[in-house]
This record gives sequence, C-alpha cells and structure tokens, in this order.
Amino acid sequence: MAVQKSRKTPSRRGMRRSHDRIKGATLSEERATGEMHRRHHVSAEGFYRGRQVVEVAEEIEDVEDPE
Repeated sequence: MAVQKSRKTPSRRGMRRSHDRIKGATLSEERATGEMHRRHHVSAEGFYRGRQVVEVAEEIEDVEDPE
C-alpha cells in the first residue's frame, strides 16, 4: 500500500484542488427563437434544435373581482 513520505502543505493541497471548481453551465442559442438555454435541454418556449417539441401553455393572469 502506498504511504506518503511527508505531509502535504496547505499550499500544495490548494494547488491540487484549483481545478475542482464548479464551472458555469454551457449555454446555446436556440436557432428558431434566438433564446439562450442550457445545452441538450428544451428551451423555455418548448424548442429543441430548431423544432417545437413541447407545447407551452400561456400564462393566465388573475383578474381580481372589483367588489
């Protein structure tokens, strides 16, 4: 079994971990609408690779009764 000869310093540990940071999501522009969305995901308007694949229901505004 491998055993280290000496303890790793916090500096060396930080250098090793420097590549482990979380990167932002990769975004793509939808061809049909120009909307930005995550790669390999359906856009908010229901488009994927230039075609509408999901029918998105329109938002209905609540109208208050004037009582």
